[in-house]
Amino acid sequence: AKHFHKNLRESGNPCLEYVKSRGLDSGSVTRFGLGYAKDSFDDLKNLLLKQGYSLQEMFAAGLLAKSQKNGSYYDKFRDRLMFPVFDLRGNVVAFSGRALKPDAKAKYMNTADTEIYNKGDIVFGLYLAKDSGSDTLILCEGNIDVVMLAQAGFKNAVAPLGTAFTVEQARVIAKYAKTVVVAFDSDGAGQKAT
Repeated sequence: AKHFHKNLRESGNPCLEYVKSRGLDSGSVTRFGLGYAKDSFDDLKNLLLKQGYSLQEMFAAGLLAKSQKNGSYYDKFRDRLMFPVFDLRGNVVAFSGRALKPDAKAKYMNTADTEIYNKGDIVFGLYLAKDSGSDTLILCEGNIDVVMLAQAGFKNAVAPLGTAFTVEQARVIAKYAKTVVVAFDSDGAGQKAT
């Protein structure tokens, strides 16, 4: 997460321009630990190898993908705005990366389930929203919605990681809120999820 955050702070990268175009301010970038996965197949891999991590550990953590052609490992997240996913104690347990190019195959790419992360159990933004002082949570559709709402003063915004909202996520939210306002997008996917 620190590496991605450092990448985002470097001047001249395309992600910094995207962040500015979306109206995200520096405080929001810092508060949510936003970062940038460079358009590289080995930026993160090389850094973690130097720090003593094995390719198998990085793969198990969901940070690398494996080529079906030749079995080589490469960075899973490339050229994406990175959202670290925090558990309720504030540990980074996964990432969600938003494509910068509009023609990307997947708009969002999330870490696959690992030993410490199950997508259906975690609510994005809850680590910060639980301390907002409100007994109401705003359940919005995407990570960027959470960041934008918090920037606008609604520090009680959260989101599922994708539009599939699970029973376990509902149980987790119920521990921190008496009221939940559902604010998914008004398109077909958002209406279905609502």
